[in-house]
Order: sequence, then structure tokens, then C-alpha cells
Amino acid sequence: MSSNEFYTSLNAQLEGLLSGERDWLANTANASALLFMELPEINWAGFYFLHGDELRVGPFQGKPACTRIQVGTGVCGTAVASGKAQLVQDVNQFPGHIACDAVSVSEVVIPLYDGNRCLGVLDVDSPRLARFSSDDLTGLQAFVQILLDSSDLPAF
Repeated sequence: MSSNEFYTSLNAQLEGLLSGERDWLANTANASALLFMELPEINWAGFYFLHGDELRVGPFQGKPACTRIQVGTGVCGTAVASGKAQLVQDVNQFPGHIACDAVSVSEVVIPLYDGNRCLGVLDVDSPRLARFSSDDLTGLQAFVQILLDSSDLPAF
């Protein structure tokens, strides 16, 4: 199956999973579970939500995670500070990387936006070096947009 076919299927599954449910917490919990179940070679998938100048852990699948991350720190904090998705092939080469799980070596982070307001990030980690491609980035950005469009967004 090609990357495009994979993400078309994954995103269709997300749409079905979220159908009729608008609760933000329930939807992010199910979205992280779906990613953890379907994405090969990952060891963490979840959300951090922005509260002031820090990200706080939200629903996720994987080992226990860092609870708070300062904006501008690590891959997640950099995604918020820059307003741009982060595709990191080797986290050990990323300045200021936060090692919540020493097994993780590559990471993709997608900021969650409601207009100009950043709500947080989707964070996906892998124990495989260079696990994520530009196709993964595009597919996960579409995944995030479905989640945002299908949910009543929080007012942190």
C-alpha cells in the first residue's frame, strides 16, 4: 500500500470514529489510539495542549510522557514557537531535544490551530531513525485537520 493509500484509509477511519461525536477530549483520545494502532514503527502518539507559555500532556498512547514542555523547548515547543510542523529524522541532532523516552529517535510534530490561535500539538515518536517522511507529514496534517473540523475546540 502506498503512503497516499495508507493515509486515505487512516483518515477515513478517523472520520468514521469521530462521526457524531464533537467532544474534544474524547476525540483526541480516540485519535491517539487510532494512530498508535495503525502507524507502524511508532512508540508514542498523542497530544499536548497549550496553556499560557507551556504545553501540557493530553491524551496519548505509549510510555508515560513529559507532563509540561515550555514553548520554544524541544521539538514540540519549537513547533508552537515557530508555528510550523517539525519533521525530525534524528532527535539526537535536534538542539534542545527533550528525551521523554530514550528509545525515541525520530519525531513528527504538527501544531493544532484554530484560525490564528495555537491549541497545542500532535506528537508522534518512533524508535527507528528517519522513520517519518514528507508523505507522513502531509498525511498527519490532513489527520489533524479532520480532528479540528470534527471537534468542539477547547478554550484553554
